[in-house]
Amino acid sequence: MKETFIKNAVIESARITIEDHGILCVWLQLNYGGMGQGFGGYCLFKVGAHKKDDYDVKKEGAYAGHFITRCLEIAGVERWDSLVGKTIRVKSDSNGLGANILAIGHIVKDDWFSPKDDFAE
Repeated sequence: MKETFIKNAVIESARITIEDHGILCVWLQLNYGGMGQGFGGYCLFKVGAHKKDDYDVKKEGAYAGHFITRCLEIAGVERWDSLVGKTIRVKSDSNGLGANILAIGHIVKDDWFSPKDDFAE
């Protein structure tokens, strides 16, 4: 099993965007105290997908809702605009630059959100 590293981070910004390549993305910009990193960038919804004839909202995964809800729960807030300034934990595969974020966690509860695990097929 690969070693993981846990560090605290403050959420500097929280954005929900439609990227120029046509996907809905969520980004949390994290500050580790002198160093920063983004968490997010997953394709949560393809823009225009709901306009296709074969689109069925009941069969589509609720990726956006799940991702947004888990970010709010991890930070301990009920509103997206309340994320900024909250402290969370970050689990990564390295302790230095270029580390991949494996999960984000509540600052005191043993509650972790790992998109890779939650969205695995």
